[in-house]
Amino acid sequence: MGRTIVPIGPYHPLQEEPEFFTLTVEGETVVDIDVQLGYNHRGIEKLSESKSFDQTTFLVERICGICSTSHPFACTRAVEDIIPVEVPERAKYIRTIIAEGERIHSHLLWLGLAGHFLGYNTVYMWAWKLREEILDVMEILSGNRNNYAMFKPGGVRRDIKTEDITGVIEKIDSIVPTLEMLKKAVIDDPVLHARTKGIGILSKEEAINFSALGPTARASGVARDVRKDSPYGAYDKIGWKMIVTQNGDVFDKAVVRILETFESIKIIKYCLLNLPAGEIDLKLKNIPAGEGIGHIEAPRGETFHYIRSDGTNRPVRHKVRAPTFMNLPTYKATVVGETISDATIILAAIDPCYCCTERMAVRTTKGKKLYNGEELVKLSQAKTEKLRKKMGY
Repeated sequence: MGRTIVPIGPYHPLQEEPEFFTLTVEGETVVDIDVQLGYNHRGIEKLSESKSFDQTTFLVERICGICSTSHPFACTRAVEDIIPVEVPERAKYIRTIIAEGERIHSHLLWLGLAGHFLGYNTVYMWAWKLREEILDVMEILSGNRNNYAMFKPGGVRRDIKTEDITGVIEKIDSIVPTLEMLKKAVIDDPVLHARTKGIGILSKEEAINFSALGPTARASGVARDVRKDSPYGAYDKIGWKMIVTQNGDVFDKAVVRILETFESIKIIKYCLLNLPAGEIDLKLKNIPAGEGIGHIEAPRGETFHYIRSDGTNRPVRHKVRAPTFMNLPTYKATVVGETISDATIILAAIDPCYCCTERMAVRTTKGKKLYNGEELVKLSQAKTEKLRKKMGY
């Protein structure tokens, strides 16, 4: 049987952002895959070099709306590692609450989209309806539904009001019955089993070889979680369970995320009920010269920030590594041998976040031309036309 090339992207209704996947198929079976990244050049790292350390937290918060806590959390920890300094206990608890709220709404967003990709729009609508409740909680705590602006080097910007705690706990408790219903809908549904069990398997060995992170790795039996392995915030003071499964298929990746939402609820409630008194900010004024690293467990896995300071109170180098950068290569191991109809859900199973991954600046050597936005669009259109002709379309 002859081979056919099936291009997905760089612009495609399934993808929120431009990436290019080239699938080689024999009949309905995928026999090879090529992934091309680098269609977004947002210059976040370069922009950081022109901002103060306080301003940088607002900048990295805008790397991704769904990861708008993960990046400032890792960034502030990198700055605090330069000094080094420990933030106040109350700030640690507040940081943990915000981070786990983001984990819940991120996992529910993914669950809804996964249901949509499978044609199970009931799951889609229920998951996103439930997510609204969590976003309401985040608005109560921070004033914002996304991009919470809570983090700063040395602590947090806003305190949690005592009078808000009871209402927030009641609101969180109110979503548990619906979350239980969603869990049963996914774990017990034979149609979802048929579409996800045994599909897109990432073995434990492959997960380790690819250095997979987060739920993608834990669904393959790799018990790694920064919150356990290198505790930060209030995680070492709370009894919570790392969710690990063994099959590594799409189904197990869904199970890991669903069960993690229950653990996040447990963590948030503990932090709210045991919120220590005291200051929330060290009020840092100057950052000395040095290097620092900060890593945290984002909803998709470890987010890593490296910052170098020369004592001028702004970064001279800022490097970001998002979890999708590590998880995306596993697509090569999981989609080959599967049918073309399952290719999209296998890709979606890693919960890819391209804007987190595509955060680099375009660097040029002396004498090379720097293109403006209009020129880059024209270059992209010319490349698309060249590919179209090459593939005979």
